[in-house]
Amino acid sequence: MALIKLKRGYDLNLAGKIARDISREAIATAPLGKTVAVVPDDFEGIIPRMEKKVGDHVVVGEPLYHDKNHESIKVTSPVSGTVTEVRRGERRKIEAIVIEPDGNQDRRTFDTKGSVKTLLLESGLWAMMRQRPYDIVPSPEVAPRDIAVTAFDSAPLAPSLLDILGDDKKYIARGIEALKTLTEGDVLVGAREGDSFDAGSAVVNHFKGPHPAGNAGVQLANVKPVNKGETVWTLDIVTVARLGKLLESGKLSTDTVVALVGSEVSEPKLIKAVMGQEISTLVKGELKESKAEPRIISGNVLTGVKVEAEGYLRAPYRQITVIPEVAHPDEFMGWASLSTKKFSVYRDFIGTIFGLDKKEHRLDAKINGGERAIVMSGEYDRMLPMDILAEFLIKAIISRDIDKMEQLGIYEVAPEDFALAEMACTSKLELQRIVREGLNYLRSEME
Repeated sequence: MALIKLKRGYDLNLAGKIARDISREAIATAPLGKTVAVVPDDFEGIIPRMEKKVGDHVVVGEPLYHDKNHESIKVTSPVSGTVTEVRRGERRKIEAIVIEPDGNQDRRTFDTKGSVKTLLLESGLWAMMRQRPYDIVPSPEVAPRDIAVTAFDSAPLAPSLLDILGDDKKYIARGIEALKTLTEGDVLVGAREGDSFDAGSAVVNHFKGPHPAGNAGVQLANVKPVNKGETVWTLDIVTVARLGKLLESGKLSTDTVVALVGSEVSEPKLIKAVMGQEISTLVKGELKESKAEPRIISGNVLTGVKVEAEGYLRAPYRQITVIPEVAHPDEFMGWASLSTKKFSVYRDFIGTIFGLDKKEHRLDAKINGGERAIVMSGEYDRMLPMDILAEFLIKAIISRDIDKMEQLGIYEVAPEDFALAEMACTSKLELQRIVREGLNYLRSEME
């Protein structure tokens, strides 16, 4: 084992943290709700082709659709019930497959004696992995150099992945041994300093440092960077445990534990849920009474997706964050205020003199400014502990200069790696969108 210390990055100290000493017995179970949905946008790189139609009955683990380009890649149902709607948007794009649960949770039985690859593809767990380059669901036709597993989430208000697993930690080693059969390289596990669990034959590296230390891309960049022509698969420890449990039981587990956190939550807590569950079943009666309209985010404040209460829990099913949309709509002087309560990553307000930058903050969704030219100040580099020139890479992506993109390390990155830099960006650029568009463009040109 090695301990890797990361200095660059930033831990955003938000109000609404969950207690770290919570017991499994204290975790509440949310009611299932009237519908559950699978959202294809959660599985980047897959073009869905439906295998079920409205009115069809499905059980847990039964395919709903497959990828147009790789029919072996399936996305499966998280519940047993009836498909009630295939929701479509512009140009008939599938936005959600809605299922009405029957309450039985009947599960498909899988053959666990065959190949691990076939099991992953048929069960839908394959779609929970990503590959470098391009940060998409991996192609089953390409063997990975290594497989990287992240065992902790360093994002703001994120729960401990080991707390989410609970007793299912015992399946981690079985899952890792199965993954080892898919690569001639190593299974690389990135764990938080002090965490301990049975990782089987994996190579375990411990990380100490601020966010984004928990990102798979950051961990790879500091252990075994991805070069042009190489492919590395990434996934989290929760998916590894699901694989191990599937191999033990022959049935797919779609239960999950999510953290309900944020300054607008009356009592932050862990809640047992099902993948794709209705948000309303998780937040009902849990929010504070406030004049400010709440913003509900499926995920964390940096990379999550804004959803309505009528929306659904989105992949990777770890947390629901609730913050105010606008906490102070009539604030005097706005971002130029001299208030001691103003927050800045760069300690630009007088509140830092009194140590207020180290206290928990109730931040809202205001951008505090408009988009402007890139300021080459090195601010992205301070937020990204990778050996790349982030600002120059962003400029190369915007100009669609493939040669420079390759030279500056685009094969190593994913949009989530730039989420913290986007939050701190004085130019107010949508860095995650820029990186995603750049990866898609590069993929279309190279493939």
